[in-house]
Amino acid sequence: MANNKSAKKRIKIAERNRLINKSYKSTIRTLTKKTLQNCETFKKDPSEDNKNLVVKSLNKAFSLIDKAVKKNILHKNNGSNKKSKINSFVKSTLSS
Repeated sequence: MANNKSAKKRIKIAERNRLINKSYKSTIRTLTKKTLQNCETFKKDPSEDNKNLVVKSLNKAFSLIDKAVKKNILHKNNGSNKKSKINSFVKSTLSS
């Protein structure tokens, strides 16, 4: 256990940041899965509504990934890799 005031404060701050980072990463995973699910739905029924759902969920996922990179929750390259994987799946779905 920490002995001085500043070390105790750092422990509290580290825990707070850990929970915030965990929340961001969890939400990114959720939005990624939703985007891929919407792609599968679009493959089964290629309607305009389903296409709009795919595009909306893709934009939300990209936005959150960019925010996480900006706040140093994800590394720049890690964020780019996540976006690239999602985008390649979406492009292959929408083009076919």
